[in-house]
Amino acid sequence: MNKNLQTVFNYHQTTKHSQQRYARSLGYMDWKTQPNPFRNYNGADSFLLPLAIENATPPYHLLDSDLPPAPLLKESLSQLLQFSMGIAAWKVSGDSSWAVRCNASSGNLHPTETYLIAPPTLEEQKNRTTVFHYTPKNHGLEILSSFETSFWERLPKDSFLIGLSGISWREAWKYGERAFRYVNLDAGHALQSIRVSAKMLGWKVTPLTSVSNSDIETLLGLSQEKRFFEREHADMLFVVSPEVVDSTLNIQTLLENVPLVFDGIANKLSPTMENWEIITEVENATSVMQISQKNVPIAKVLPEPTQEAKKVIMQRRSIHVMDKVRSVITKDEFHTLLAGCVNSLDGKENAAHLAIFIHRVKEYESGIYILIRNERDKEALKEQMFTTFKWQECEFPGLYLLDERDAMVTSQTISCAQEIASDGAFSLGMLCNFSEQLNTYGAHRYKELYWECGAIGQQLYLDATSMGLSGTGIGCFLDDMMHSLLGLKSDKFQVLYHFTVGRGYVDSRIQTQDAYEER
Repeated sequence: MNKNLQTVFNYHQTTKHSQQRYARSLGYMDWKTQPNPFRNYNGADSFLLPLAIENATPPYHLLDSDLPPAPLLKESLSQLLQFSMGIAAWKVSGDSSWAVRCNASSGNLHPTETYLIAPPTLEEQKNRTTVFHYTPKNHGLEILSSFETSFWERLPKDSFLIGLSGISWREAWKYGERAFRYVNLDAGHALQSIRVSAKMLGWKVTPLTSVSNSDIETLLGLSQEKRFFEREHADMLFVVSPEVVDSTLNIQTLLENVPLVFDGIANKLSPTMENWEIITEVENATSVMQISQKNVPIAKVLPEPTQEAKKVIMQRRSIHVMDKVRSVITKDEFHTLLAGCVNSLDGKENAAHLAIFIHRVKEYESGIYILIRNERDKEALKEQMFTTFKWQECEFPGLYLLDERDAMVTSQTISCAQEIASDGAFSLGMLCNFSEQLNTYGAHRYKELYWECGAIGQQLYLDATSMGLSGTGIGCFLDDMMHSLLGLKSDKFQVLYHFTVGRGYVDSRIQTQDAYEER
């Protein structure tokens, strides 16, 4: 096993929660060093984007139909960014206020930053290709670099690039060593948010699989270390276009033309930082170029009539308390939620399966179930899990009853004693093909597994919201207790994320204000 893989396996094992101990963190909230959730580049020219809240958007259930692509204009770019990475609302309680964004984030800490590489389209670009940084607080763009290049001749008209990066310190401030997991879950949430927002405009999102992290950092200016106090690392780069493009697109021409020095100095997010060496090690280990995987068809959302897409996106919230009485859902509602995430969301083979605790679903017995999202793993899961499991086929394809039982106490205990795991209609753990994927595709695959789980979580959030239900991602769970419950003893399969769906309580003490009211 190479050194990078050893680092990943060690990190994953070290940062597991258990009943004996939680993964190492600071142990208290140091409010004086709480990171700023909003990055900006001091000294860079900037401009505001037109707000898109009044724009008409397609019904949510029609997003997977063949919608005509919008032209690449300031207004369409604005809509894409506002309904994916922008602020959905402000929450106010007493003297405190905080932003709720369209993309979900662990602890609402938002480690993901968004960059835009656009052809000469906007007036502000002055006929040059431009690297922008998106500023969600004021819904604007900062101009970091502009240059001339022939790169766009290789892409369909109205194509552009988006890059996502991560700032681990934002999560480590609260979660310590386990933060790298949450940074990458959040990157998956962000990517799925952008995919859904792009669908509203008839645009396709193609992640580029042959671009190294170092090249992404060069393109986004992240390799210019003197411009940053906190480390910001590259996560992914993708093409947004009216058409699906080749995922192995070569960006060498772009890299040859991009300036070596960008405008603007990144704002300092905290006066001081706590250094978590293990996070730096796993960041470095997973920064190597990813190996391309097999392509498969992208998922289609079940066509159930629902409300306008922008309303679904803007209403998405994480719920902290579930209403046990109102959290009963129908079989059809349950199946609709499964249908939205059963197939591939990113055009690559699925690695995550859903181990589900059903509590309050009509026509389903309480118990432990599993939704197989890739038949390739079915027999291996049967071999690894308890031989006493039933593997009884359910009405929904790929869903199996493993054990009929009341799993409310168990699911709550596994989710760090959080009642939201037991008080909803169901909760689940995303169980990934783990060691085989890492050994086959390399250390970078560790990040990609979390991206897949984060994307599933974002899709569940949106589908639940579209049906008048509530969802919450759960990053705190007892890893190996979950594995033991299923009879898993090796690292062939590992659970990376938990999620719960039901109907939540709305805290009337917290006021909601519209986003961008000041504009």
